[in-house]
Amino acid sequence: MSKGRFSLVFVVALGTLVAIPAVHGQQAAPSSSPAASSSQNPDTQNQDPLKRQLSDKERFKQQKELKQELHGTYKKWVDEDVHWIITDQELKAFKSLSNDEERDSFIEAFWQRRNPNPDSPENEFREEHYRRIAYANEHFAAGKPGWKTDRGHIYIAFGKPDDIESHPSGGMYDRPIAEGGGETSTFPFEIWHYRYLEGIGDNIDIEFVDTCMCGDYHMTIDRSEKDALQHVPGAGATLYEQMGMAKQADRFRGGLENLGDGPNAAINQSKQFDRLEQYAKLQAPPPVKFKDLESFLSDHKLLTGPIFPFDVRTDFVKVTDDTVLVPITLQIKNRDITFTTKDGVAKGEVNILGRVSTITDHVVQTFEETVQVEEPAELLPQTLDRAQLYWKALPLRPGRYRVDVAIKDVNNVDHVGVWAQGITVPKYDDDRLSASSLILADKMYRVPSKEIGTGSFIISNTFIRPRVTANAATPVSFHRDQKLNFWMQVYNLGIDEKSKQNSAKITYQIIDTASNKTLLDTSEDSKSLSANSDQVTVEKSLPLASLQPGKYLVKIQVNDSVSKQEIAQSAPFTVE
Repeated sequence: MSKGRFSLVFVVALGTLVAIPAVHGQQAAPSSSPAASSSQNPDTQNQDPLKRQLSDKERFKQQKELKQELHGTYKKWVDEDVHWIITDQELKAFKSLSNDEERDSFIEAFWQRRNPNPDSPENEFREEHYRRIAYANEHFAAGKPGWKTDRGHIYIAFGKPDDIESHPSGGMYDRPIAEGGGETSTFPFEIWHYRYLEGIGDNIDIEFVDTCMCGDYHMTIDRSEKDALQHVPGAGATLYEQMGMAKQADRFRGGLENLGDGPNAAINQSKQFDRLEQYAKLQAPPPVKFKDLESFLSDHKLLTGPIFPFDVRTDFVKVTDDTVLVPITLQIKNRDITFTTKDGVAKGEVNILGRVSTITDHVVQTFEETVQVEEPAELLPQTLDRAQLYWKALPLRPGRYRVDVAIKDVNNVDHVGVWAQGITVPKYDDDRLSASSLILADKMYRVPSKEIGTGSFIISNTFIRPRVTANAATPVSFHRDQKLNFWMQVYNLGIDEKSKQNSAKITYQIIDTASNKTLLDTSEDSKSLSANSDQVTVEKSLPLASLQPGKYLVKIQVNDSVSKQEIAQSAPFTVE
């Protein structure tokens, strides 16, 4: 049984993009730089302004306009709400967006990317994040909001520690041997312990000290900073100082910590860079997990090992006048995955990393996921021809974008595959009869009301799992003992002013492409689907037992008698 989930959530800025062919392990020849083009053509006044290098004056003007435009809730969101968790790449992408609609879409995708359960209508990460901000503001405020403090930062970014050693009043303190031993007096301080932090390590101790005695605990990598007597001559001596083996002045010879000589002095000194590295990691936003795959997307790194093949299908479904749902289905065949066997179970694991770029090559969003496939070891040979499907629907605005995806076989590090595609998200004008993609599926059924709009392969109130091929020109394949399921939505039907109803004839045809003979020709009235709506959904399931093996075409034609418009969608398929 397969396990795992493919989570794709991202959004891009509206723009135009030169069509990009699908790429499997190859890189298109680089185009000339703007500077080079300018040197070859002295008339630079007519060139595309998006491709022209900006002067310093123009760049400063652009930055000034951006600061003026980023206002109100958007400024608060980026400066406060996600200050501790947004990556530099995401921040740069957000600041490159040109209008509030794009910013709204970006924010929605930002949270969805971090949602631990993308199939759920609730975003647990977002809810937990704002709960942490509220907690930080309530418990860590110190002349400034709690989220701005160091304790608030760590709590928001990493959550509640597994243990807290708290000294709210400071006072007498017996130093552990690791800090030099001996007794001293301290400022208020806390040590937060995390058993594990992803990307940082195991058994992480974070120390906060309130040297101002004002409640503002700051994070420190110097364990001696809490010592209130370290600069008082003859007070708070360490163990070695009490034994006459060291002097108090010896503590201040440079370095990250002023612990002084002691039994662990050499060890403390050797670990200073480890503490500095940990501090840097704690200050950074959550890292991208698959750095090895990131190089294939960012640098267009060439593949050196065997190509890891996979197929991708994109469809388009209208949501609102300005938003289109883009279901993306990724297919990986079992025979292309490397399995390892343990305790009678064969396991395969695939890392997936993707990104979306704007016309100016700004990375607007990235996504990453680890998916697993498990099969009984003795049945693995019989399952090699099976394919694993991973699906996610992306809300995008009309326009042209570039999508890059890289996958890696965890059990075979040199087995990597890449895919790049320019996609055009259509704009569904109010006054023009139009339709979604025509989706051919091997499984389709209605879902309970509580599952509407949630889960993989669910569009509206229908579960529909599309068939995927290597490219759009290749027909999908069905067996004669299966059903042909097809799904399509029709938009902007005319509504009669008197009856307040639509009136369109929807015709379904199955055509034998070898003989061009129509084997099925039937129709129905749009009123039978949804009489008072300007949108109808076509869902049909046809048994294929009566069809001989061969190539066919399913065609849907809509003739609207109210708006006097017509459209047609078709999709090829084969029967085996």
